[in-house]
Amino acid sequence: MGLVYTTIIMLRNVTLSAEDLLIARAREKAGAAQTTLNVEFRKWLAEYVGAQDSAAVGRFRDVMQQFGAVDAGRSFTRDEMNER
Repeated sequence: MGLVYTTIIMLRNVTLSAEDLLIARAREKAGAAQTTLNVEFRKWLAEYVGAQDSAAVGRFRDVMQQFGAVDAGRSFTRDEMNER
């Protein structure tokens, strides 16, 4: 018998404001795609956060690339690199 892992996902309600017509059209579109507005919002939110994370990763890589040009002037011994 194998191990069974479960993941608990905590959901939180969010209240948004939008025009009635926009909400109605969004619900119709979601219904036509056999999904819900909640599911579509969760997808959008994940993409939105992912886009920000991607931008942060890009900035991090730029900074690290600048540090790549730093030269200490010599090689360090194993003991020197492991000093705390």
